[in-house]
Amino acid sequence: MTDALPATGLQRATLLAETWLLLGLSLGASALWSLLSLIDKLTKHIALAQQTTSMNNSVTPDRPWLDLAYQLLPIALGVLPAALAVHLLRRDDPAAPAFIGLDAREPGRDLGRGILLAGVIGIPGLGLYAVARALGLNTTIAAANLADHWWTIPVLILAAFQNAILEEVVMVGYLLTRWRQAGWSTPVAIGVSALVRGSYHLYQGFGGFVGNLVMGMIFGYVYTRTRRVLPLVIAHAVLDIVAFVGYTLLHEHWAWL
Repeated sequence: MTDALPATGLQRATLLAETWLLLGLSLGASALWSLLSLIDKLTKHIALAQQTTSMNNSVTPDRPWLDLAYQLLPIALGVLPAALAVHLLRRDDPAAPAFIGLDAREPGRDLGRGILLAGVIGIPGLGLYAVARALGLNTTIAAANLADHWWTIPVLILAAFQNAILEEVVMVGYLLTRWRQAGWSTPVAIGVSALVRGSYHLYQGFGGFVGNLVMGMIFGYVYTRTRRVLPLVIAHAVLDIVAFVGYTLLHEHWAWL
């Protein structure tokens, strides 16, 4: 990564405190809850591979309008930590969004890179998931469990983009910038970011942890080469859309899902 980091007048201790506080309010907290979820699963009298992790669940399926509100509210609130991260970077340097590649300067290239990355991550990821399940190291992932309404697929797509924006802006664009400003080396910053990313997927099992750890390492490396976070957002959104919408459409027909 280039050493031409955005200007900041903050001291190293302040920079590090800011990053840990933001993590504590967002994905770092998710990592702790995820660890507790894994402990809960491991201490049950049911093998890990025989358990199911259910995602994107309906709350009030008998009242679609209220269920829709329940789905949209966490999506809206879920992007706020990413907005805060960008705000903190812009407080020091108004050009920070452009520095991390969260702009529309290269739409075609960003889209192409994002789709390519989705393929590079997604296809081996399916294999890793299957192996982890076969070895008893992962739960079965029920990726989408919304009641069948007109808004089901649009909400799943919105949820995919919310995940992508939150994780890539915070875990890559923000943290790799702040930790480099604090004096961390690029490999250390990428490694810690990837470790946190893997940790907040522990609720899925050990396969989820390893798969997302590797994803974090690859995304961090790509970011250091391109300094563009938008392709990572696109890649992550594509992966989640395929998982959420694909599961919704196919799980009744494909028993292995």
